Amino acid sequence: MVELVRWEPAGITSLRQAMDGLFEDAFVGPSRAWAALRMEEPAIDMYQTDKDVVVKASLPGMKAEDVDISVTGDMLTLKGEYREEQEVNEEKYFRKEMRFGSFVRSLEIPVPVKVDKAEAVFEDGVLTLTMPKIEAVKPRQVKVKSARGNEANTGSGPGPEPKAKTVGRKKK
Repeated sequence: MVELVRWEPAGITSLRQAMDGLFEDAFVGPSRAWAALRMEEPAIDMYQTDKDVVVKASLPGMKAEDVDISVTGDMLTLKGEYREEQEVNEEKYFRKEMRFGSFVRSLEIPVPVKVDKAEAVFEDGVLTLTMPKIEAVKPRQVKVKSARGNEANTGSGPGPEPKAKTVGRKKK
């Protein structure tokens, strides 16, 4: 007996496969063309040192005068605009992927800072914002003293040995 096999020509897809591909390209994995049209937020690193909170933002191609920094309460906001410098007529482009337009990026500052003492430096496309922490946030070492006025003995250095106590019944 002969087995029947359905013939499917190569290169021809079903309507369902074509629709799946369309939705996959449009919504699940947007193409580079869609990404180029969308204004992306700048990459930001935020960390703390013993004295400061430091924020670094990657802003390639921007100038210092195109960036605005504001702090309201515990919210830091960076605003900026990538400006297009028209050198070539639109119809002369083979490819145009550089982004232009404005962005706004807001993030919470996790510890209290002295905003009036903040410093911002823009160098080689990287904005570095340094904000000093408020004194109460800085870690401090506290010396523990005994009731006699001496520093506490941790048992690791010289000093009188503590007396042992006997626990249990008293002998008669």
